[in-house]
This record gives sequence, structure tokens and C-alpha cells, in this order.
Amino acid sequence: MLSLCNFPRIMHKPDWLKIRLHRGTDYASVQRIVDTHHLHTICSSGKCPNKAECWSRKTATFMILGDVCTRSCKFCATSTGRGMEPDTQEPQRVAESVRLMGLRHAVITSVTRDDLADGGAAHWAATVRAVREANPDTTIELLIPDMDARPELLDIVQSPSADIVGHNIETVERLTPVVRSRARYETSLRTLRYLGGRGAVTKSGIMLGLGETEDEVMQTLRDLRDNGVRIVTLGQYLQPTREHYPVADYVTPSKFDEYRRRAMEMGFMYCASGPMVRSSYLAEEALPAQAMRSANASTPGER
Repeated sequence: MLSLCNFPRIMHKPDWLKIRLHRGTDYASVQRIVDTHHLHTICSSGKCPNKAECWSRKTATFMILGDVCTRSCKFCATSTGRGMEPDTQEPQRVAESVRLMGLRHAVITSVTRDDLADGGAAHWAATVRAVREANPDTTIELLIPDMDARPELLDIVQSPSADIVGHNIETVERLTPVVRSRARYETSLRTLRYLGGRGAVTKSGIMLGLGETEDEVMQTLRDLRDNGVRIVTLGQYLQPTREHYPVADYVTPSKFDEYRRRAMEMGFMYCASGPMVRSSYLAEEALPAQAMRSANASTPGER
């Protein structure tokens, strides 16, 4: 088991991680809609470094089922505890917000709700149906918890048939017990494998800079591909606060480029790889690749 003392507590960020903040009129418009409809976004709760850019482009990732997670992963800035009962009006509020923002591609995620008997699956399905009904031309991407890889719950979430269903494996197998709370590497793979087997276009993401090796990154990519994942993202881990897991190293842009090239050689339809890449950052760019899925032959792990 790794110890936090194996890594320095503070590392100075390199120049390529500097962010240019820009908050135009569209940023204010998105903020107003989020506030008016009492919405949670992972942009704010997760302290995403791309919030200013995305909101200025009138895009946002909605976070349903509250902003309190029942798990306490060492990399995540979201609050931990027992959440409130699901808000039955939330699906309609999200759907109306997508309409007001004029989104072409809507991304929806949630905290993990192990305290709910169905893990929030029914609420997920209700939200997708509401967004689809109010925005028939908007494509929908989900970023879901692992649901303990329970087929009956994953079927409920996928029943309205989102365009892309994602679940992040987050890190390599060796580091999973160190930085993830309750989640298991194999459980994440089983979740993705089941969704892919049911016809979903699946997506996953990996954080780099937690102390993983290059060989471990490549093995994780192979594991994802072998389990039917079609879209993958790789980004630099940034420590949210001093109480969270420390950064072990900053991966260079050229190394991210190399990982992208090698991922595409493995057969992924789309790979976003860069220091500032996050799961939902520029998520709509994967749509052209996703639209070609029917032309692709079956690959290992999809059945």
C-alpha cells in the first residue's frame, strides 16, 4: 500500500497548466440559468479548471441527485456525506435549462448515492427522458457512477437510450485502492462491459499524475478497450485542496499526445488527451466519431 508521504505535498505547476480566465456575456447567462433553476454542476462542485471557458461557450455539465456524495475519493472536491431525498422536480428543471441554453450536446453526471436502494437509477432515467422530450435534437451524454455493476440498475439508467454513456475508471489498477473510495477497478470494467454489451457507446476517463507508470497507463487503456469502451479521455490530475491526494508529477503535453496516438492505434473511436482535458470538456467533439459507430465492426469486449 502506498503512503501519502511517498510524494511531495506541493509541486509547482508548469507553464502549460496556466489557465486564461475569460468570462463573457455567455458565462453570465449560464450562471443565471444555473442559479435560477437551483441546479448543481460538476463545473462548480468539482472545482473544474475549465469552468470559465465552458460556461463562456454556453456549455455545462449538470450534476443530478444533489451535491453530496456517499463516497470519499481522495482526488475529488465534491462534499461527502448522506444526501437528501431525490428532488422529483429536478429532471424537468434540467430539461428546461438545456432548452434555455440551446445546448446541442448535454452532459449529465451525478454524485454516487449508495444510500439509495436503486443508487438513483430511476432518477437518472427520469432525467434523460425529460431532457429528450424537451430537446429532441439535443444529444445526451451520461457520466454515471458504477452502480456496483448491478445489471438491473444499469438497465434502468440506459433504458431511455442516451447517445453516450460514460463511467470513469479514474486511475490504474494499482492506485485504485489508494485514491478511490469503495470503488473497485474490476467493478468499473464490469459496468462498462455490461453497458457496451447492451448497445451503449461507452466512454471512460483516466487521471494522470497520481504516481502511475507508463506501462500501467497502457494496460489501463488496453483493459478499457478490451471491455468495449469506444471513447477515452486522459487529463492531468490537479490536487483540489491540501487535504486531497497530492500530485506525484505533471505529465508533459508531448506525453499526452503520445498517449492519444497509441490509444487511437488500439482502436478507440475518439481520444481526448491533454493536461487540461476532463471527462466532459469539449465532449461534443466526440460526436462525429460516435455517429459512425454503426459502421464499425464488433470488437473484443463488446459482446
